Amino acid sequence: MSKRNIIPIFIPHYGCPNDCVFCNQRKITGMSTDISNSDVEKTILEYLSYFKRKDNIEVAFYGGSFTAIPIEEQTEFLKVAYSFKKKGLVQYIRLSTRPDAIDKDILDNLKKYDVDIIELGVQSLDPEVLRLSNRGHDALCVYESAKLIKDYGLSLGLQQMVGLPGDNLEKSLYTAREFVKLKPYCVRIYPTLVIKETALYKNLKNGNYKALELEESLKYVADILNVYYKNNINVIRVGLQPTENINFNGDVVAGAFHPAYRQLVESYYFKNALINYFKESNNLADELVLRAKGKNISNISGQASKNKEELIKELKIKKLSLRQKDLSDFEVEIIANRDEIIDVRKYYR
Repeated sequence: MSKRNIIPIFIPHYGCPNDCVFCNQRKITGMSTDISNSDVEKTILEYLSYFKRKDNIEVAFYGGSFTAIPIEEQTEFLKVAYSFKKKGLVQYIRLSTRPDAIDKDILDNLKKYDVDIIELGVQSLDPEVLRLSNRGHDALCVYESAKLIKDYGLSLGLQQMVGLPGDNLEKSLYTAREFVKLKPYCVRIYPTLVIKETALYKNLKNGNYKALELEESLKYVADILNVYYKNNINVIRVGLQPTENINFNGDVVAGAFHPAYRQLVESYYFKNALINYFKESNNLADELVLRAKGKNISNISGQASKNKEELIKELKIKKLSLRQKDLSDFEVEIIANRDEIIDVRKYYR
């Protein structure tokens, strides 16, 4: 399927019943809390004028907690998006919300306006992490809401954060494995960033919180990605989208931030898998050729060819050539003592 054209409608902090320690939606989105029906219509029309392809278009209500808004206001926003969907100008409607803001009345209304995808901002399924993050709900309601969404025939998305207060790799891997059991349509992974004017920022300053650093986070998140990859879960985002605010020269003061964060993680993932393959297979040559699809050539090479240099050093070879080939997302063709196509998921440790 071709990549969807997304029309983002930001409703920062609108409807959210409490302040999680990490959250300042106004900083994250760079938007105010005020939004009207005319704003929604104007945004949709503006984006439609940009898109060359007029199919596979999605209106996505981001930020805040859409279904925690009074249902009358939800309806007004949905009516606008639905009017474009009825005309065939958009094909999908997506929204993000909290796990404790889902019930049958809400879902009845969402079905009425032909919503396709609901993403739950779960963040963690560990009770201590939820408590320390001031999430305001327990893990049980996540399972209940996820089941209800799927019972209504809607696609389920799940959002996970790593590096929250009280979190560690074991807890994050537990959350990922539980997500797999819920069989979501898609998952997003966000390393925790410390944003100005949040409770987490105060905790950082007074020494009650230690942020996950960039280099440390790469293995951390790659291990989590591996859980999803091995279970064929579609991970649609890793890391927050850089904006004027979401940058170290903006409102981010600590945490695992990089404008190309996903590529850093996947570069680590491919390097780890390839080193393990060569250690186990004894399939080396002084001059090694690796073939993969275009984006994975970049992942194998790494930023500024860092991975490539490390692979040459680690494997003690003279030359490593990378060539593009039409392979699947996880396949790499090895040209060495023998030719072989491997699935890197098998070798990541």
